[in-house]
Amino acid sequence: MAVHINRIEEGELTRENEEDDSSKQEVPSTPKAMKWGLLLLSSTFYFVGLVGGPLLLRLYFLHGGNRKWLSSWSQMAGFPGLLVPLTILYYRRDPSLPNSNFFASRKLLLCAALIGLAQGLQNFMYSYGLSFLPVSTASLLIATQLVSTCLFSFFWVKQKFTPFSINAVVLLIMGSILLGIRRAGDRPPGVSNSQYLLGFFMTIASAAIVGFILVSTQVAYAKANQSMTYPIVLQFQFCLSLFATVFSTFGGLINKDFSAMHEEATGYKLGAKAYYLVLVSNMVVWQIMFVGRVGIIVCTSSLFAGVMTSTFLPITQVAAVLTFHESFPAEKGMALALTLWGFVSYLFGSYKNTNKQTKKPAHESKETAIQSND
Repeated sequence: MAVHINRIEEGELTRENEEDDSSKQEVPSTPKAMKWGLLLLSSTFYFVGLVGGPLLLRLYFLHGGNRKWLSSWSQMAGFPGLLVPLTILYYRRDPSLPNSNFFASRKLLLCAALIGLAQGLQNFMYSYGLSFLPVSTASLLIATQLVSTCLFSFFWVKQKFTPFSINAVVLLIMGSILLGIRRAGDRPPGVSNSQYLLGFFMTIASAAIVGFILVSTQVAYAKANQSMTYPIVLQFQFCLSLFATVFSTFGGLINKDFSAMHEEATGYKLGAKAYYLVLVSNMVVWQIMFVGRVGIIVCTSSLFAGVMTSTFLPITQVAAVLTFHESFPAEKGMALALTLWGFVSYLFGSYKNTNKQTKKPAHESKETAIQSND
């Protein structure tokens, strides 16, 4: 059956059976102050990871690292650190509450495992792309995840396209085309034209998978048949990261990336200690980013998480230009302007749609919801 994204965002779809509201059980609501606090904390985590993660990953490739599976593995391998907050939350939980308020259901963990495999593939594609692209260019290309988020929302959860969302999609595509045309002056030293194009399309593909991950995560939350508390969100992320790490581990073993670590560390331009420090930092910072992302989705929606990605985009680009002295020609500036214009268009359309829904009479909203389920 179809899932309607507007009802998910309003918090109406929190049970397996969408059509029989009488079968739903009441779940304890999260206090507004706590929810805003969680959103602020999650946004901070997301900001730190989204800005620091690409810089650390590019630092690995820039000074002699060349293992794509190893770099994608490092993005998810920090998940055991989640056991620390989970253990603290477990011992501080209210014993009088049912276990379903703390422990994730098997169905939700299965969804996390499947999404984790997609996350592992996305990490590999992104690492492959970033090995040949400047961070500022890769960040602009990753911004196209909003296109795939909109498309998956349209086909999967029946989100309606508006003139504003269509405008945003067109502008993002135009920005990507502009970057592709400007590839000759944007290639890092030692990167061939074919390598640049391969990195370009691998990054675009990874952005498309991000859209799938965002929407599928939100749908998994909505269909979980339990209240989405923060401990459950952390367990979801733990399982997702575990299976993404397993995916990258198999790839690394087949490609012999792990056995080549010692040799690669010896030849690393910043030294062997710096090599391992960069890998460990990647593990920590990327895991912080993913925890922030799932927290944002549970507090708001997958589309809002996509918008947050693009909100931090200029900061990531400025940090890359300052850190690695990357070139920022006029064409890249125009692509950034088109990207930001697209997001402003999308946000304005969402704002107008929200106001329109808010002003609807209660009986009209119920009739619309009933008709959409028929």
